Amino acid sequence: MFRLAVSRIGSATSQICRSHLKVASSARNHGTATMTPEQFDDNYVAYFSRPDIDAWELRNGIHKLHGEDLVPEPRIIIAAMNACRRLNDMALAVRYLEAIQWKCGHQKAVIWPYLLGEIQPTLSELGIPTPEELGYDKPELYLQDVDIMYKGKQI
Repeated sequence: MFRLAVSRIGSATSQICRSHLKVASSARNHGTATMTPEQFDDNYVAYFSRPDIDAWELRNGIHKLHGEDLVPEPRIIIAAMNACRRLNDMALAVRYLEAIQWKCGHQKAVIWPYLLGEIQPTLSELGIPTPEELGYDKPELYLQDVDIMYKGKQI
């Protein structure tokens, strides 16, 4: 009797789990429609330009955008900087600029100056410093040569 009840509960549970997995997989594959780059940019600009965006939504949007295999367009970065300023989240703005630099990869010497040239007027208007202005491009405790430090001393 007990085995029969357990087997019925187990089969009912497995059916429920299978139905939830189908819903989850269909929800995950729901966004398979391709969109043009202009539509992609417009979606993110509209998302960051919402006046009622809160801190969690802003971080979530930046997280999703950073997960894409691309360096965002300057107008998306400007919209994100404006949203950071509306929420008075200076730390997020600077960290996002650092993340964009990291996304430039080995083409940083080419892409970052272009992006900075495009977004610099907005950064100046909003009062957001770049990571270079804050000294974040240089390590704080960098030692040039360990032998110079211990010259003449035995370790």
